[in-house]
Amino acid sequence: MDNLITFSIAVFTAFFAITNPISNMTVFLSLTQGANKATKHDINKRSNLIAFIIVATFVLLGKYIFELFNISIPAFKITGGILIFYIGFEMLQSKKSNVKNIKDVHIDENIAISPLAIPILAGPGTIVTAMNFVASAETAHIILVILIFGSMSLLTFITFRLSDLIVKVVGNNVISVIGKIMGLIIAIIGTGMIIQGIKISFNLMT
Repeated sequence: MDNLITFSIAVFTAFFAITNPISNMTVFLSLTQGANKATKHDINKRSNLIAFIIVATFVLLGKYIFELFNISIPAFKITGGILIFYIGFEMLQSKKSNVKNIKDVHIDENIAISPLAIPILAGPGTIVTAMNFVASAETAHIILVILIFGSMSLLTFITFRLSDLIVKVVGNNVISVIGKIMGLIIAIIGTGMIIQGIKISFNLMT
């Protein structure tokens, strides 16, 4: 039971850092600027639902994807760790990650799919993080990962819904600081994945 609690905390922390609802809230506001309340709500709902379906699919089919492309767990952890570290490092440098590069988009409901759902909410970093936790996990862990990401999608939905109020109360400076803290956490998670991959490769696991 203690292992499941520890696992759940680790998964939630990782998802919270990589999806970063507060930071992504500013992206949501910029993309939906000028849209009416009903359109914003619809974009918010669809983007989070699509992101959840994408991540849940990768979590459930992760084992088969590994087998299909003959991907080893150590190689996945090392490569995924490098990618996640890179995203975190760019956040620490106050740069918008190239993995989430956003071009000018017209205000329509298609932005719920791209760029909001893909790649902002369910980008490479999020998918890699999810699959890392289920790479060699049992059924209970897989279910937990899906449920935790579901709760994260709900939290993101609520954050986007209250975005105007949050920015007004908290301010952009505080949001920027939170983004840097999340960047540090993401970089640490990426480093941990690399270390795990190396340990497994050389049979150093204790």
